[in-house]
Amino acid sequence: MIKELKDETVSRKTQYLLLSGMPLFFIIAGFFLQPTTTIVPGIWALMIEPDFLITDYFVVGGIGSAFINAGLITLMCLWLAYALGLEVEGHTVTSAYLMFGFALFGKNLMNIWSILVGVFLYSWYHKTSLSRYLYVGFYGTALSPIITQMMHLEGIPSPVLFALGILIGIIMGFVLPPLSTHVHYSHLGYSLYNVGFACGIIATVVVSLLRSLEVEVGYRLYWYTGGNKVLATVLYIFFIGLIIISLIFKGKRTLKGYVNILKTPGIGGTDYVKTEGFYVSGFNMGINGLLATSFVLLVGGDLNGPTIGGIMTVVGFGTTGKHLRNILPVMVGVLLASLPTTWTITTPGPMLALLFCTTLAPVAGEFGIIPGVIAGILHFAVVMNVGTVYAGMNLYNNGFAGGLVAIFMVPFLNSIRDRRARARGHLSL
Repeated sequence: MIKELKDETVSRKTQYLLLSGMPLFFIIAGFFLQPTTTIVPGIWALMIEPDFLITDYFVVGGIGSAFINAGLITLMCLWLAYALGLEVEGHTVTSAYLMFGFALFGKNLMNIWSILVGVFLYSWYHKTSLSRYLYVGFYGTALSPIITQMMHLEGIPSPVLFALGILIGIIMGFVLPPLSTHVHYSHLGYSLYNVGFACGIIATVVVSLLRSLEVEVGYRLYWYTGGNKVLATVLYIFFIGLIIISLIFKGKRTLKGYVNILKTPGIGGTDYVKTEGFYVSGFNMGINGLLATSFVLLVGGDLNGPTIGGIMTVVGFGTTGKHLRNILPVMVGVLLASLPTTWTITTPGPMLALLFCTTLAPVAGEFGIIPGVIAGILHFAVVMNVGTVYAGMNLYNNGFAGGLVAIFMVPFLNSIRDRRARARGHLSL
């Protein structure tokens, strides 16, 4: 059932202004969380440092610089979508929150643009509107660490390295739209991070080429700790604000719309902005944010650039598939999977898996709690091992792992369901 905002009078301009409130909120918070004299040097440090997984921008440039970098990138992306005439839909919101979240640990004001240029060149080559692939371009900036890494190769003049990084970014962006369309058919929308799966393939090819040329690709771990009290306060204020705004403008109908959201499986292609409206989607996002933040704190995890990035991803996909009912089973699965292993849940890899595993929320939404928990267990096992193939150069590491798990699980789950359906219908199996 599609209401198309029939009971809402939110203009396109107002929706974009409301969306801009998120990055503006964190930009303002950034100025309070770091001395102003260190913010610009901090942002510069973010742009020149290698930023493959895991590089916490809170460590590299400071909390304020990271928030301001993320906020400015998000505002630029929203302006671009607005200038191209796009109406606000689920992916407008999701892409904005993903750009913000990952700009806390990998995307910066320098390394995202060549990938977007590549996507735009693809649309120009095929004589289609730039707006058709804009969100693919936003999501595809997950490959931005490759560009920064190219600029840090030794023995090659800096201008050559800069040109090489830009060229590789453009090529990756050009390849991304057809590849992301193709891989969707492999998991049928049961992994929400579809472009992340495509980026994993591209990153694997690029890193393999680099290794064949004996180019060393390093590993790093920058992980901020000790800021839970302040950062939790900032996040809770923001998410509670989302809920309050939704209730003010939507009233009692918010809860009815939210119940409708909880009934959906959340398979890729879902758009709650279209089906339930702008404010109901915001309510769902606020609930998701409170849950994800509280989950991190309850298990003893750290709030920092990467984990807040994961939280904002859970929130952003609150318009395109994620809700309380389908993300909890998968998160519980990851938590259970970490108990008998040497990977403690509070260490960086498992903590990110706990948040980003929600890419498999449609598995729980479609097939039930137990398959959702199993999906989380399998996701944990895969994501803790698969990143080595591209050496952290794909920021959506969990998107690649989630795609693999969905490809593995969904045909089997469908076969069981189809067999039962045929048995009930007394059909030959």
